[in-house]
Amino acid sequence: MIKLNNIKGLHFGFSMLFVMIGMVCKGQNPIIQTKYTADPAPMVYHDTVFLYTSHDEDDSPPGQGKFLMRNWLCYTSTDMVNWTDHGEVASLKNFKWADKAITGWGGFDNGAWAPQVIERNGKFYMYCPVQGRGIGVLVADNPYGPFKDPIGSPLIGAKYDSIDPTVFVNDDGQAYLYWGNPNLWYVKLNKDMISLAGEITKDSSVAKRAGQPDPFHYQEGPWAYKRNGHYYMAYASTCCPEGIGYAMSKSPLGPWEYKGYVMKPNKLSTGNHPGIIDYKGKSYVFGFNFRLNFMETTQHHERRSVCVAEITYNADGTITEQPWWQEEGIAPNGSLNPFTRNEAETIAWEKGLKTAKDSLKGMYVTAVDNNDYIKVRGVQFKKAAKSFEVSIAAASSGGTIEIHLDSLEGKLLGSCSVVATGGWNKWVTKSCKIQQLKGLHDIYFVFKGADGQLFNIDWWKFK
Repeated sequence: MIKLNNIKGLHFGFSMLFVMIGMVCKGQNPIIQTKYTADPAPMVYHDTVFLYTSHDEDDSPPGQGKFLMRNWLCYTSTDMVNWTDHGEVASLKNFKWADKAITGWGGFDNGAWAPQVIERNGKFYMYCPVQGRGIGVLVADNPYGPFKDPIGSPLIGAKYDSIDPTVFVNDDGQAYLYWGNPNLWYVKLNKDMISLAGEITKDSSVAKRAGQPDPFHYQEGPWAYKRNGHYYMAYASTCCPEGIGYAMSKSPLGPWEYKGYVMKPNKLSTGNHPGIIDYKGKSYVFGFNFRLNFMETTQHHERRSVCVAEITYNADGTITEQPWWQEEGIAPNGSLNPFTRNEAETIAWEKGLKTAKDSLKGMYVTAVDNNDYIKVRGVQFKKAAKSFEVSIAAASSGGTIEIHLDSLEGKLLGSCSVVATGGWNKWVTKSCKIQQLKGLHDIYFVFKGADGQLFNIDWWKFK
């Protein structure tokens, strides 16, 4: 994604220095770089983190509040640093009732705002705000979809501040749906998770009252969960810019007591949207910033990028406040096995690349140009690797994949030559010898060749 061009103008407090720093930094936040992603909704299922996001299109118009969002994406990780792109899992086209003729919001062309997915009884329920038209629900038999609309109408109507749904199932089996901007709303769900079990209610403890102090500074993006007997409501706090605030309660219906910030607002980002999970003994908060946008241009667009930080809890259940999203990111929570097939779209950091999807191969990496690269973190070579295999397609003359150890300029383990295969979807397996290595390393795949697109990449493995 990060192709530096069309540097234009400045935007409220962002300087050219910030942009130039962004050009050369090679950190780990944001965690997705091939697309603009926002509104993270993480879900732990078995041993995997499923991260559902909204998607800001590359051609979103400039200016605050001008979003261009058509679909929802899914990423997975088992180590919190390498994220596999599964592409679009649902879109506005899933909701036939969200027709352009109804409200004039753009129909299938815009309005796919912040979602959340939850598993219950072997089904996966995706709650999706269709901006200006209500909140819908989709259902699938597995977390990758396909998701389908089981009711054919909004679950929550447009009149109830119907954006940013979050869903939570209590220990007693009762499910709750929360949402809203500028108010926090909630309703109980039936066990089927697609119908309402009570009245829609505006939360009174978080509500803004004219002429009275507002300690919550609730804006939008609620995220409800329970941990060690405490109920939490995290949310985008203050505006604008927005940080992440949170409140706690002894009940899923409040009253909520404001506790402070998970992360204070920062002028580098107008918005925010929390998602909080526990995974492999650690706790994490997801949100977003605008770093990738400002690595490409100094002009503000609603092109956001998901970030993650580790959080800790105090003895009383309160959350230790975190600094703004750190570019170096978090430590791996697990490792990657190089001796199994690894999808090329499993990426910790990259330069210049895109991902695409077709019916033959599914997701793959494309837009590979000279000096582009992929970084994969925490690769565990438990035995000596002697060779490298990669699935490649090339309509051009091809190029070379250089395999570097631990940095872009690190030890060259080997070079895999790629020649034309007969087309961008004509896939062949190439292999090359490498210098033997063992241990835990970061691997950099650096792509070399002539001008123009070199090849597409489907998967790789060491042997």
